[in-house]
Amino acid sequence: MQVHLLKSKIHRAQVTASSLDYEGSLTIALDLMEKAGLLPYERILCGNLANGERFETYVIPGERGSGNIVLNGATAHLGKVGDRLTIMSYTFIDEPLARKWEPRVIVLGEKNKVTQERGI
Repeated sequence: MQVHLLKSKIHRAQVTASSLDYEGSLTIALDLMEKAGLLPYERILCGNLANGERFETYVIPGERGSGNIVLNGATAHLGKVGDRLTIMSYTFIDEPLARKWEPRVIVLGEKNKVTQERGI
């Protein structure tokens, strides 16, 4: 049997821009993606800490070191610059491995700099 568990989480990512006319997705600076273990085009679930909105989309890599977190397309309606997001991805894991599983988690502070890391 497999269970569906949290794979990766970026907590308190601050939205830096939005682009309503872009085709969709959430842009995340490549170094933050790599630190959290997210892949380009991976499905994600986001929670906006400012307004309670939750939405699914996929990841687009942004410029490494930029700190960019950009709401694109329809997601641009679900937040604004300065809002804090929790960005999560999930995976299926065999039950015996799941008992010892630890997700990769990063917590961001000012200018989307990593302040804490777990499971890395």
